[in-house]
Amino acid sequence: MSFLPARKGRHRQRYQDHLRLVAGCIPYRLQKDVEDSNSSVTSRINVLMISTPNRDDLVFPKGGWENDETVHEAACREALEEAGVKGILDEDPLGVWEFRSKSRQNCCNMEGGCRGYMFALEVTEELDSWAEQTSYKRQWLSPEEAYKFCRYDWMRDALQVFLRAIEERGSRRAEKLVELPMFPAADSMAEHQMLTSAGCSEKLPTVQHLEESFTNKCIVQG
Repeated sequence: MSFLPARKGRHRQRYQDHLRLVAGCIPYRLQKDVEDSNSSVTSRINVLMISTPNRDDLVFPKGGWENDETVHEAACREALEEAGVKGILDEDPLGVWEFRSKSRQNCCNMEGGCRGYMFALEVTEELDSWAEQTSYKRQWLSPEEAYKFCRYDWMRDALQVFLRAIEERGSRRAEKLVELPMFPAADSMAEHQMLTSAGCSEKLPTVQHLEESFTNKCIVQG
C-alpha cells in the first residue's frame, strides 16, 4: 500500500503567543462483544497509544499544526502518520493544554512552549503500513493501562476529559433511543422520504468531509 511520507520540518508551523501550536487526538474503539450489555461505556473502550524507540512509556498521536491545514486536518494527519489509523474526529476539542516540548522539559522559561488541541478520534480503519511505522509502534489499551503508561501529565488530563465525555455521550444516547418505523424494503425511495418527513434524519450526526484523498481522509463529526 502506498502512502504519503510524513511531513518534516517547521517551515509551515503555526505559532500563537510565542507558543508552537500542536494538534493531536485520542484514537479509540468501542468493543462490541462485551457480554455485559449493561456495563458502562468506558469499560468497553480501548484507546490507541504509540511507543517511541528506547522508551517504555506511551503517548497519543500529536504534532505541529501547519498553516495550510485546519486543526482537524492536522489532528487526522498526525493520527495517520504516527499511528496508521483513520476515523471520525469530534468537531469540538477535548481541551487545550499548554506544555513544553520534550527537549525543553527542564527549562524554566517558556522556550519550547506548545499549545496543544486534543480531539477524540473514533477509529474506523487501521492500516498495515504507515509513514512513521519504523519510529512508532501502536498499542491498544484499556483506559486504566493507558493512564498508567502515559508519558505526560497533560495527556493523562486529556484522557480523563475524554472518558468523562464518552460516558456523558453514552448516557445522552441511551435517553434518546427511539424505535424507528419499519418500511417495506422494496420501495427504498419511499422509505427515505418517510424517514425524512418523520424527522429521523435529524438524529444522525452531522459530518463534514475535509479531504477525500485516499491517503488522508478525515471526517469531522459535530
